[in-house]
Amino acid sequence: MIGLAIAAVVVIYAIVVYNGLVRARQTKEEAWSGIDVQLKRRADLIPNLLETVKGYAAHEKETLEKVVELRNRAQAVPGDDIAGRAQAEGMLSQALGRLFALAEAYPDLKANQNFADLQETLETIEGEIQMSRRYYNGAARDLNVKVESFPSNLLASLFKFVKAPYFEVENPDDRAVPTVKF
Repeated sequence: MIGLAIAAVVVIYAIVVYNGLVRARQTKEEAWSGIDVQLKRRADLIPNLLETVKGYAAHEKETLEKVVELRNRAQAVPGDDIAGRAQAEGMLSQALGRLFALAEAYPDLKANQNFADLQETLETIEGEIQMSRRYYNGAARDLNVKVESFPSNLLASLFKFVKAPYFEVENPDDRAVPTVKF
């Protein structure tokens, strides 16, 4: 009778731990989806921004081409390659920073309402990307703690739960404030 009660407690505990692992994994996947949505919004906005800038800064072709190249590169990274996506998006963020710094040299461009609206929308999206990234990293942390902590790590390894990578900027150059020289 006592053996049966102990077995029942162990089974119930295993179920609770397993469900916690599943919940943590689903939260992490939901969080990644939030980042992906914001990155897609930013990628969709970039062509409009570039078209607006082209008319004012035609001789800044190299900067514009770099933004387009990095946008395309970021979109080509598979959705489940979190580290690769983080690196590509970091480089794109840096190029967009250079583009906005470039706009400072063109008063007519800065005064253009379409450009101002696009810049404001992009800045809002960048803020939402940061919030989504923090949420994702928190969800990844929670999953990773469960995957590595005893005794949940026993069930995690048995059912093939793995640690989630963090969405972070790995290249120190991507953290740097862009410099623009004229």
